[in-house]
Amino acid sequence: MTATAGDHRYLQVARALRKEIVDGIYPVGSQLPTEHELCERFAVSRYTIREALRRLRDDNLVESRPRAGTLVVPRPSTNSYAQDVVSIDDLLAFAQGAQFSIETNGMVTVDDALAERTGLAPGSEWFAVSGYRRADDDTAPICRTEYFINRSFAAVGRLLQRHTGPIFPLIEDLFGVSIVEVHQEISAVVLDADLAAHLQAEVGAAALQMQRTYTTSDGEIAQVTVNTHPSSRFRHSMTMRRVRDTA
Repeated sequence: MTATAGDHRYLQVARALRKEIVDGIYPVGSQLPTEHELCERFAVSRYTIREALRRLRDDNLVESRPRAGTLVVPRPSTNSYAQDVVSIDDLLAFAQGAQFSIETNGMVTVDDALAERTGLAPGSEWFAVSGYRRADDDTAPICRTEYFINRSFAAVGRLLQRHTGPIFPLIEDLFGVSIVEVHQEISAVVLDADLAAHLQAEVGAAALQMQRTYTTSDGEIAQVTVNTHPSSRFRHSMTMRRVRDTA
């Protein structure tokens, strides 16, 4: 991952240490250099080092123990992430239960139309993967799925032909980052002729487009996913409860 000039220095330090942990320079069970040693190595303040180490703790890569320093620890299972409002596990269930057939993949430059559809910055480059999900080989596709992966994580593409589940756990494992937030938007769209043919639906039929943006603990967008479902093949349910004031 390449740090930009606008990045905070502690993010640059965290990324350098994260890469060394993932690459095995600091294996599980080993101790990172002391804060003083890291200050000298990176020519930064103790505050900067402490912020960088906090990022690594947020990513579940290290833990700090009294009189033992900062130790590299095994990453927990990637199926345990949850937020206060919605479990990220719930977002994984669909991807794990449907077959994904890749049709195209490669680097793309975001044009105005793609920027409007995904929220990505015009002119930026992303690794794009597009295909269709099916419950089985004999049924019509459930949806078209498009992944737009941060170019810093594009190396994950070499694993996708043999991978059937969601992509972001691969990014976490390969690069040592943690997805801490998923923002989801659902909008109504109309199927054009090409997409309708692939989805075995009627041209002009209503569809639901679900866009999800996955953000790391560094505040960086790791990937954007766009799923387009014919309206008859998608149902979204939500239960809301009133929070009682106990004061």
